[in-house]
Amino acid sequence: MTALLEKKLKIGLVSVSDRASSGVYTDQGIPELQAWLERALIDEFDVETRLIPDEQAEIEKTLIELVDDCQCHLVLTTGGTGPAKRDVTPDATLAVADREMPGFGEQMRQVSLHFVPTAILSRQVGVIRKNTLILNLPGQPKAIKETLEGVKDEKGNVLVKGIFAAVPYCLQLIDGIYIDTQPDVIESFRPKSARR
Repeated sequence: MTALLEKKLKIGLVSVSDRASSGVYTDQGIPELQAWLERALIDEFDVETRLIPDEQAEIEKTLIELVDDCQCHLVLTTGGTGPAKRDVTPDATLAVADREMPGFGEQMRQVSLHFVPTAILSRQVGVIRKNTLILNLPGQPKAIKETLEGVKDEKGNVLVKGIFAAVPYCLQLIDGIYIDTQPDVIESFRPKSARR
């Protein structure tokens, strides 16, 4: 039991963008994700970042490296989830997956539909590879925050839960790591029997 308590969360952040990876513009996905995680997580964590083009083989290789070699507990991708021919992040994610977690994709679209009708075009997926949860997030910083936190009213009350509410318990079930969140950013949920 002591070994489980000593695990430090390791997160892989992958921004998938032809233009950002070639220097046409500055990537905004990774800085947005890292800043959000720093606000949301109570626990300390280490980060591995990758900025890569929209190439399926490259995305697959990167995800495998972050899971198998770097041993990240959580990998978050941003970008490449639409219907365009170059949007292959979900395809690459499914190709390296052991199991799919369809609820994450469903909830991301549910949240995004409150903001844009084109959310139905998103192909975001959530999967497990070995002991790692991999989640595809949108490419826009505003949409990343909305997807993670959910829909809130003007007083900050949660109307539709964001996907990150389920992430700590999911990681606990997959690998035994125990993390928690700042309730004012995102309140994590786990059954009473799983709380410490």
